[in-house]
Amino acid sequence: MSSPREELNHMIAGFWRTQAVYVAVRLRIPDLLAAGPRTADELAAESESHPRSLYRLLRALASSGVFREDADHRFSLTPLSECLRRDTPGSMTGLAWMRGDWQYRAWGDLLHNVQTGETAFNHVFGEPLFDFLCHTPDNAAIFDQGMVGVHGRETDAMLAAFDFSNIHVLADIGGGNGSVLAAVLIKYPTLKAILFDRVDVIDRAKANLAQAGVADRVQFIAGDFFQSVPNGADAYFLRHIIHDWNDEQSRTILKNCRAAMPSSGRLLLAEFVLPDGPEPFHGKWFDLAMMTVTGGQERTESEYRSLLDECGFEWRSVVPTATELSVIEALTR
Repeated sequence: MSSPREELNHMIAGFWRTQAVYVAVRLRIPDLLAAGPRTADELAAESESHPRSLYRLLRALASSGVFREDADHRFSLTPLSECLRRDTPGSMTGLAWMRGDWQYRAWGDLLHNVQTGETAFNHVFGEPLFDFLCHTPDNAAIFDQGMVGVHGRETDAMLAAFDFSNIHVLADIGGGNGSVLAAVLIKYPTLKAILFDRVDVIDRAKANLAQAGVADRVQFIAGDFFQSVPNGADAYFLRHIIHDWNDEQSRTILKNCRAAMPSSGRLLLAEFVLPDGPEPFHGKWFDLAMMTVTGGQERTESEYRSLLDECGFEWRSVVPTATELSVIEALTR
């Protein structure tokens, strides 16, 4: 059992591993090893890296189980690095990339965030995250991949826990690259949908839903949910959207949803619901991530109840899943 000093030392050095995995991903090392074991010299030639420095990086990662090093100093994949291959379903490449790159830089400004309340990302980059992604399409593609890595396992758990069968038209507000909506439509073949997001996101969503074979059941609408959202659906679904924004911004989004919804409409929020007590919960770390990167926050059930009540909704239920994600259901009133 680790001593308190050993445990704390491991936490303090956490950024070492973040950056080491990030560099390995940027150099495509997991992809290069898909063909079989390689020496650091061989990998350096293929990744345009410094051989000795690359060896030291891979040796350290192998000591943590990310790669395997044999007696001849050849490196190969392990179950951990298999997850970092770009062609692996649910690949964590994008997650490692964005957390090691621009999120890492934002977290480095956490002190400023806590002292001033200014979102660290905005302070470092001079603009909010989603504006940054709008004019840097390469980073937007990494963000899409990263969201699959962050939330991919939640989708199956959500579909197992929540029944969409009595919904005729589902509006996915802030639907992003469409990966979640695709999974819902595949499971419910009679369901129709609206995917609503910014104009710079819609094309990526169209391609993903076409690849999934469900695009013919989706109406794609571009817009800004701070201005309005489309009508025409009986249920409005927002997954990990409200947590991106502060209370004032969230009220604007939710009131715009309420204005578009029919009198019998349903609102579905898929979010982490923080416990009121001090127990460990990974969502509390996501709350820091939201504060640092987007300026948003995770919320407790009572905070969600108050927010929804202010925006014209009647609380119906919160449905837990096998992950930390819950589905909050509210009705128009």
